[in-house]
Amino acid sequence: MSAPQTNRMVIAVNATGHRCPMPILLMEKALRSVPAPDAVKVIADDPLAAIDIPHFANAQGFSATRLEGPSELCVFLVTAKEKPRP
Repeated sequence: MSAPQTNRMVIAVNATGHRCPMPILLMEKALRSVPAPDAVKVIADDPLAAIDIPHFANAQGFSATRLEGPSELCVFLVTAKEKPRP
């Protein structure tokens, strides 16, 4: 049985060639335009991004999942969490 399909929009942010904090800043800018449950896929080649992306995402209330990718890149899917209804 397969997982249900969602019509989720994913914005890609290619931060390769940029050193931290630029991948985080590019991700943050994209996240501001993404409503929950849409997501931002961040691709970076700075080794510090593998630490900084999930840390920043979690601190801001987003979920960050590392995806499979080439060994020289870190690829994350960062998802805006739905805000609870009052």
